[in-house]
Amino acid sequence: MNEDLILQMFAYLLPSVVTGLVAFYFFKMHTKNEEGRRRFLLHKDIQKNTLPIRLQAYERMALFLERISIPSLVVRVAPIGTDKDAYENLLIKNIEKEFDHNLSQQIYITDDCWNIIKTAKSATIQMIRKASMSHADSSDKLREVILNETMDKQSPSTTALSYVKKEIGELW
Repeated sequence: MNEDLILQMFAYLLPSVVTGLVAFYFFKMHTKNEEGRRRFLLHKDIQKNTLPIRLQAYERMALFLERISIPSLVVRVAPIGTDKDAYENLLIKNIEKEFDHNLSQQIYITDDCWNIIKTAKSATIQMIRKASMSHADSSDKLREVILNETMDKQSPSTTALSYVKKEIGELW
């Protein structure tokens, strides 16, 4: 009789345990789904607000790269005197000033992009220094040497600008 009572209780208890487990499983799945939905909506809202800021940062970095490209820089920054060292320093100072002005944009662009932009800036400065070691005796001659040396080569800023454009394309 004791065994019958245990079997009867088990028969009554088994459906409730199975129903409870199924309900628990569905409740858990529902909460996980809702959490994912909320996270998606939050991400979508954040993206909507930050995308214009990020695009503006990329625009400013593209402008920076255009401004430090050797042909643009040499045409825009004219020598003050005839001293080639003073002109070299003026060009480098101009690049550093442009860079410092756009320093805060790094928080809106990826680390890879920022590193490429920094590398382009450094390579441009190195190109100016290398040209300055030539036998140019005046700032006008240095200007000519800088332009001639970079005429046939792709400038570092052009390479970096291509990367910036590629990264902007990935935002869509």
